[in-house]
Amino acid sequence: MRPIIFGLAMALIAGALSPTTALAAGKPVAIKEDPAMALAHKTGMAEAPAVAAATGVTCQVVDARFLGKNVDKKTKVATNIYEVDCDKGLGFVLFAPVGGVASAVHCIFAATPQADGKPSTLSCKLPGNANPGADLSPILTKAGLGGCVPVEVKSVGTGATATYIEVACSGGSGYLLQASLPGNADATASAKDCLIYDASDTNLKCTIHDKAYRLALMDAYVAAGNNGCVVKDRRYIGASQSGSVYWEAACQDGKGYMYKTEGGKFAAVYPCEKASGIVGGCELTDTKEAQTAQAGLYTKLSMKAGADCQVSKYAPFPATGNKDVVEMACSNRPDALIGVFAGPSEKSYVYDCAHALIAGFKCSFTKPADAYNFITADLKKAGKMECSVSNIRVMGKTAKGTMMVETACSDGLKGYILEYTVEPLVPIAAIGCAFSQDCKLPGNK
Repeated sequence: MRPIIFGLAMALIAGALSPTTALAAGKPVAIKEDPAMALAHKTGMAEAPAVAAATGVTCQVVDARFLGKNVDKKTKVATNIYEVDCDKGLGFVLFAPVGGVASAVHCIFAATPQADGKPSTLSCKLPGNANPGADLSPILTKAGLGGCVPVEVKSVGTGATATYIEVACSGGSGYLLQASLPGNADATASAKDCLIYDASDTNLKCTIHDKAYRLALMDAYVAAGNNGCVVKDRRYIGASQSGSVYWEAACQDGKGYMYKTEGGKFAAVYPCEKASGIVGGCELTDTKEAQTAQAGLYTKLSMKAGADCQVSKYAPFPATGNKDVVEMACSNRPDALIGVFAGPSEKSYVYDCAHALIAGFKCSFTKPADAYNFITADLKKAGKMECSVSNIRVMGKTAKGTMMVETACSDGLKGYILEYTVEPLVPIAAIGCAFSQDCKLPGNK
């Protein structure tokens, strides 16, 4: 992708737009035409609609003017140039070489300075093209940015099939907008946050505002987190597959936090010592000391809940109400555990990785299969002594609130369905798959 700058030497329009276009408020003032301008308008309305259609512009032309004719000094080819205003979306400057293929650029692109830095001689001047921010509205909506109110726009350039526009929105956010050539309102469009490009080495960069200006958005999220952080440094982390966006703040007191936002609004905050498993963890804050202290706390909480786990590392799950859910690797046992730690007035639970699946959590430090021996023990408690569990399937909750779990046996014979109470997770009954149509694991059908 490369910027395309049209340097046609035509002094046809007085006063070009700046490369970064500040968007005017209110309705544009109609141009009072002299006879020459009236003729340009008449010629444009007569000729430009057909030229627009030939370039791939899909809008209905509602206003047009003929800008003039440029003759290439080398090729002697004459090119007629027009400006058109559309019924929706951006306006365009059209180029119609005699005997050649017509082309179009949108008005934001047409405002790009010439190669020598001088203002463009082809800036759009029709009244309907005076507010490019308003004209961008349908393209922004297509790109999922219907809530963006543009305050400044700038052309970044074009590629083989796309045009790129930087948009600064009210409130401080900024985006690089990608629209299909030549920039029709009814074509596909997409956008990426300028903060993505601040952290990358690509040629694409946002320049209307700097990185610090965009990171100032974090102040509202830090305030909403209400954790007493006086920000020392800020970092945009990025978006997850679910669409949530994460930010990091290092605080003056040495602490650090990760902030989660959804749809541009604060959603959650995590201390950095609990955020190691979230989108790569914190980078601005040294969390080793805090993580060591937190591991010691989880060791004590596990012991209190009846599980002997000397916690060597941990990874938090999203908070569940007032409960702290965390996976723990233990230095004194080979399999991991998952702790669900509640407040002082509620009971806490620690699950092995097999029972964790029944409780709705999945281990990542070790495999659930490493803990199937605990399900085998549950079968023995239910009087089923001959099955060594080789696989399990959580079937779901019954109308009375118990959980049903199918088990397969390592000897290949039919397994069982175990029924558990919830909190505490205790086996209360078992039925053989030979007597049930609900079993689905291999060997149980």
